[in-house]
Amino acid sequence: MPQATRESAAALAVPGEALGPLERGLAVLRVMAADPDPRRRAGDLARTTGLARSTVDRIAVTLARLGHLRTEGRDLLLAPRLMELGNAYLTSCGLPDALEPYAVALADELDESVSIAVPDGDGVRFITQATRRRAMSLAFRIGDLLPAERCAPGAVFAAGWDETDRERWLARRREDPLDTGFPAVPPRLAPSAPGVTEAAFGTRVREAAAAGWSLDDQLIEPGLVAVAHAVRDPSGATVCALSVVSHTSRHTARTLREHALPRLRQAAAVMEEALRTQSRSGPPPAAPAPAEGAVDSGLKAELGPEFLQSLARGLTVLRALGSARGGMSLTAVAGAAALPRASARRALITLQYLGYVRADGGLFTLLPRVLELGYARLSRLSFGEIVRPHLAELAGQVRESASIAVLDGDEIRYVERVPTARIMSVDITVGTRFAAYATSMGRVLLADLPAEEQAARLERIRFEPFTRHTVRSAGALADIIESVGREGHALVDEELEEGLRSVAMPLRDRQGRAVAAVNVSQHAGRATRQQFLDAVLPALAAAVARIEADLAVASERQPIAAG
Repeated sequence: MPQATRESAAALAVPGEALGPLERGLAVLRVMAADPDPRRRAGDLARTTGLARSTVDRIAVTLARLGHLRTEGRDLLLAPRLMELGNAYLTSCGLPDALEPYAVALADELDESVSIAVPDGDGVRFITQATRRRAMSLAFRIGDLLPAERCAPGAVFAAGWDETDRERWLARRREDPLDTGFPAVPPRLAPSAPGVTEAAFGTRVREAAAAGWSLDDQLIEPGLVAVAHAVRDPSGATVCALSVVSHTSRHTARTLREHALPRLRQAAAVMEEALRTQSRSGPPPAAPAPAEGAVDSGLKAELGPEFLQSLARGLTVLRALGSARGGMSLTAVAGAAALPRASARRALITLQYLGYVRADGGLFTLLPRVLELGYARLSRLSFGEIVRPHLAELAGQVRESASIAVLDGDEIRYVERVPTARIMSVDITVGTRFAAYATSMGRVLLADLPAEEQAARLERIRFEPFTRHTVRSAGALADIIESVGREGHALVDEELEEGLRSVAMPLRDRQGRAVAAVNVSQHAGRATRQQFLDAVLPALAAAVARIEADLAVASERQPIAAG
């Protein structure tokens, strides 16, 4: 039997080979992602999932150590690095990379919000958003799941359902007649609400099958109207739907159709050509495999029996599947995840059984259900929400105030700050501005500027003697900034204010550019300069690394502004 056939057959084995810790860990993540309250306690999770409290504790320890959960006292919260799993699906499916530029262009042209959605069982899951910023904002989060019968893309996808798909949809409606299992939409007031009955949906499905597009006239919620058009792959299968969304204060369903549908058809045709081009060019090269054993051997040794190795390995397999488009063989998955083939196989069996992976012809691909693992909630985190926990941890470690600032003209502007609780403390608030040249955060940001821009800024500075220690000339400042660039940090000792000392490091984005700076400040009388650096710099560097790691994951699909 050929190897590809053997691998496909292996994936179809009885789920008795499924990994229990992986299944239970994913159940905990699903519960946390679906709960309106972002904070959960282990006892609550045990009651909701039916798992033993000790099991939930081990899952929480493992997920926290992997960076997917964080703890605040007794509370558990989803962490930004959990978005690695959803990013893996979005990368491997290839649709956002190929089609998002066209969705953005369409939103600009029509001055309406535009989205791209994919089918997920009998639901519709959003994978791309191009929004218009208005007082009445209309946008779903990437990863949000909607019932097929309550949105325009649903009828487009249902046009391709077979009888099994239809029976699954009917069963779901019987079990959840008010759509309480779809937190992204308001629950229905009655099972037979107008427009979403079986007969009404059937009519819209038949119309969508004939025309290739469908309307949503306030099916999701009052005031929201949308029109969606099918986008087909080179084989002719509908792989996603392109939607224009508006509000009844701007359009009725009819006027939105008249306004948007002609351009929507054109955009869908351009997208289909982009998918044909992508298909001809083939999948991108797979990401290099990590070093053998790098995945979890150290964590298992560190945490002992509290660490659920099979849960960690299963999540590693999910991430590995994002390293190539078009699917991966079992052998390729094992290599990308740096796992034994048998371990990768059992993880894939479990993930296929749970609906996160599909096996086809010996190749395994991620399914959009992966996005239910917290992606929608985490994709809306702001810069402040991402960095604040790390800043608080840093301030707690060094028992000094910690801050983040951005360069704003010739000044720095504080955007986040965690003060220390001391009788004598540094009193600075978010929004405070200082001259960049006289601050540690300003100097690390100036050091990262291109040479010409840096020279121009230094040339126009009017030096003010804030204290007797303040630098007084452009030449002296240039030498300091050059040293800061080499050393990677800046120490300012009583130059802005007598008695105030601080050290800062740059905070870099995915491209390596310094977009903000992080500092720790103290009263200079508490320690010598060297004692201060020895005590603070290692913790500061570790905090910066953690923040950069979270921001890199969270900003992979959308920009996150530091200011």
